[in-house]
Amino acid sequence: MVRLPLTPAEVERGQRLGALLRRARGERSMLLTALDAGVSPETLRKIESGRIATPAFPTIAAIADVLGLSLDAVWSEINQSDEAEFIRPGHTVAERLAS
Repeated sequence: MVRLPLTPAEVERGQRLGALLRRARGERSMLLTALDAGVSPETLRKIESGRIATPAFPTIAAIADVLGLSLDAVWSEINQSDEAEFIRPGHTVAERLAS
């Protein structure tokens, strides 16, 4: 299977995801967080650094659960600038989607 290169938007989302997880982890050790989530510390390190920009959903769900993050909060955080790209100044998301 050939994997297509990531778009700049996907790379940016991966970086936002990594930053969110690092902030949520705070002083908690990466090792304990990874083990509690059932992922390898190397996987968590790569996600947090943005090297894995599109991790599998179950991986993110497990890490978010360990860190006490809702998936809605994760989704909102990583997609915030994507939504802003599609909204013209003075228009709400609903108005943009309706047009």
